[in-house]
Amino acid sequence: MAQTASYEERLKQLKTWLGESKATVFLGGAGVSTASGIPDFRSAHGLYLQKKAGLSYDEMLSHQYFEDHPAEFYDFLRKVMLYHDAKPNPAHYALAKLEREGKLQAVVTQNIDGLHQMAGSGNVIELHGSENRYYCLSCGKHYDMAFVLGTEGVPRCACGGMVRPDVVLYGETLNERDLIRAIGLAMDCELMVVAGTSLVVYPVAGLVNYLGRKAKLVLINRDPTPFDGRADLLFREDLVEVLSQGAGL
Repeated sequence: MAQTASYEERLKQLKTWLGESKATVFLGGAGVSTASGIPDFRSAHGLYLQKKAGLSYDEMLSHQYFEDHPAEFYDFLRKVMLYHDAKPNPAHYALAKLEREGKLQAVVTQNIDGLHQMAGSGNVIELHGSENRYYCLSCGKHYDMAFVLGTEGVPRCACGGMVRPDVVLYGETLNERDLIRAIGLAMDCELMVVAGTSLVVYPVAGLVNYLGRKAKLVLINRDPTPFDGRADLLFREDLVEVLSQGAGL
């Protein structure tokens, strides 16, 4: 059916598949949280970097930059990456509803905002970590976002050690356990719904390649992705609308 059918027909098919599938997995990216006021950081960071010519998004969020310029790293983190007052939007609540109804096995997300859990999703794999978790590099003590927002410069632990965010920075590898779990879910699922991601960043984009031959793929994204040709159902419409209506909100 891809995108050739009407929106109503595609939405009806999505609802049918969600009702029939015994193992559905959701894979989401930044687009899932934009309706919560969290912008695509590749666009948002531009305002911050106007006075820092030559620095790219990837460089500012790299492991090397964190090590070499921790104060500047945290300045960027506080001003661009942390949205402490963000709330879940209907897309998050739709996914939580599907999980409660037994129609969704797990959420695999590239986002670090924790909004899926806030909306009520229980089985969430945060492939890139969480902006709500921090730990001391010296003693391992854990901290939260409120602690970091209440500091200036480089946050320090009571022991004097530097505190770092529990997120995957550029130049670092994903948590192997989380990635293996996500791969296993992809291999075993009957239906994968992908939304709000361009599917160009690996290894996350590669999860689609683990789908079994009989598994169905639904893509919900405003812009084209490299996997559009493989989609059994394709939506260019607003993902909040599609997910909300698909879940019966």
